[in-house]
Amino acid sequence: MPPLRRAARSALLAVVFICAACGLVYELALVTLGSYLIGNTATQAAIVLSVMVFAMGIGSLAAKPLQNHAAVGFAVIELVLALLGGLSVLILYGAFAYMSLYTQSLIVVAFLLGLLIGAEIPLLMVMLQRIRAQSAGSAVADLFAADYVGALVGGLAFPFLLLPFLGQIRGALVVGMINAVAGAALVLVVFGRDLGRLQRVAVGAGSVGVIAVLVAAMFYASTFEVNARQALYRDPIVLAVRTTIQDIVMTSRSLPGNGSDTRLYLNGDLQFSSVDEYRYHEALVHPALAEKRERVLILGGGDGLALREVLKYTDVRSVQLVELDPRMTELAATDPRLTALNRNSLADERVSVVNEDAFKWLRHNAEMYDAVIVDMPDPDETATAKLYSVEFYGLIRAHLAPGARLVVQAGSPYFAPRSFWCIGQTIAEAGITTEAYHVDVPSFGDWGFFLGAAGDRPPAVEVDPAIPLRFLSPEELVAARTFPLDRPPLRMPASTLMQPRILEYSQSEWSAY
Repeated sequence: MPPLRRAARSALLAVVFICAACGLVYELALVTLGSYLIGNTATQAAIVLSVMVFAMGIGSLAAKPLQNHAAVGFAVIELVLALLGGLSVLILYGAFAYMSLYTQSLIVVAFLLGLLIGAEIPLLMVMLQRIRAQSAGSAVADLFAADYVGALVGGLAFPFLLLPFLGQIRGALVVGMINAVAGAALVLVVFGRDLGRLQRVAVGAGSVGVIAVLVAAMFYASTFEVNARQALYRDPIVLAVRTTIQDIVMTSRSLPGNGSDTRLYLNGDLQFSSVDEYRYHEALVHPALAEKRERVLILGGGDGLALREVLKYTDVRSVQLVELDPRMTELAATDPRLTALNRNSLADERVSVVNEDAFKWLRHNAEMYDAVIVDMPDPDETATAKLYSVEFYGLIRAHLAPGARLVVQAGSPYFAPRSFWCIGQTIAEAGITTEAYHVDVPSFGDWGFFLGAAGDRPPAVEVDPAIPLRFLSPEELVAARTFPLDRPPLRMPASTLMQPRILEYSQSEWSAY
């Protein structure tokens, strides 16, 4: 093969590699954004993958009439793909924040991206054959080899490079620019002679225009993200951090009488309001510490507020806090708004903090504890559903010392009764006998808990009278164990890793509110 043809062929396969990497990044960006904004990664992945693969088939068929003008058609497709793919995260975030049309917009964007990606290979096949005619099998093998390797690189680059260093919006924009440059360069440099003068000018001007739009969006991205995020929250945002694990947002507003309401949100879900968080944390912690409490384990609770309640007991000798997100515990230890609320609980010498997945940590740790407090986010996402499974509670049971107690925050028995009683049955199937109770937390509504212990007798829901509390009186605890006629106990099946029923219940019940 002549050197020029060999160079042209190598350039085309390199562009196939780049385009495949870009296409997979667009796909992963849509899945990741949906998991952040909506939760339920499995559903988001199913929507994106099925719609895009379907559209790719249509795109391949739709590309047939363009084969006589393959180079120009490919240039147009790549520029439109680069523009749409680069702006896709920004468009969808705007649809979610301002119009509440996320799922509908996701389907449209995924379909259009799939349509354009599907049209690439037929046109690239024609262009490859124009450089050097070869058998269909060999041409397909060469193209797909470059395509699949490019997909591998794009798939690895997204979580390990683009997300950590650029974030979702800027990462998609940068990939769009690379996509536009690669597609236009191939057509203008390798197939420029096949184009008329007007076509070359149009491709060049189109590529400059697309890149200019994406660069402008890069400069506007920060302002857009701040404004769109604020549109999601009632109160002014005073802190916003996107970690590799979650989106952390803190809001604050002044209240009459010189007070303030500071609220913490994780992935858009309210975790506490400073106005009434003491009600939740007193109800969560103190019944579990009514008896033995020298060694305490807290799973979750990275804000340090449950820890604050534990440290009120002078006979607590050690507290192990297991929180997945190191940024959360860092903020709890350093942010003045949080340290004022948690009373610098993470700085107490009795406290040890480990930033690890609680499920994994329990499997590899052999310590026994007198009290275990499970303060996890609600099970409305795939990632948190495993923390409400029989297997998870079974691991906890193995860490309960004789006479130890376990408490689990279990959501609202009023708004999500199936989820609440499913959690209770799940704990029971792990060999832990429970007692259910619920209290009123104005920011959340009616909120429930399960107090458990190994053995046949449920533990008494009580508190140590020597500890002064603001909310949880003996009379309140008596009422807490009573459930009204319109929200009676339900017989629900347990949730397991292989059948995470809690995810279905939680998503269906909370979606109604």
